[in-house]
Amino acid sequence: MRDSAGASGDEGLPRGVPGADSYASLLASVPEGTRSSFRDRMLGPLEEYDSARRAALLHTLEVFLSCSGSWSTTAARLHVHVNTLRYRIRRIEDLTGRDLGTLEDRVDFFLALRAVRPARTS
Repeated sequence: MRDSAGASGDEGLPRGVPGADSYASLLASVPEGTRSSFRDRMLGPLEEYDSARRAALLHTLEVFLSCSGSWSTTAARLHVHVNTLRYRIRRIEDLTGRDLGTLEDRVDFFLALRAVRPARTS
């Protein structure tokens, strides 16, 4: 029989963290330096590209993820043609070596976007 800590799923969390019931609480339990390093590795190439070329790849990524990867919804929200969106997503993938067609890479990007700044609350 599992003890109460094991049953709650809290056995891997640092002391003082009552439980990770959302990505925000899980990220809060990760040291700031680790979160920042993860964010820099994931998003640094996009930030550099955007800065050098006055592009909007980081914003495109954020909107794409907030639209659950829907090409048409993202394109409409960004006010661009879907082919423009496809070009931007391909550029994001080329710069990062990630595949936005996979759930794992989408999750990594989602977490990186929220790794340093606090999660938004409604």
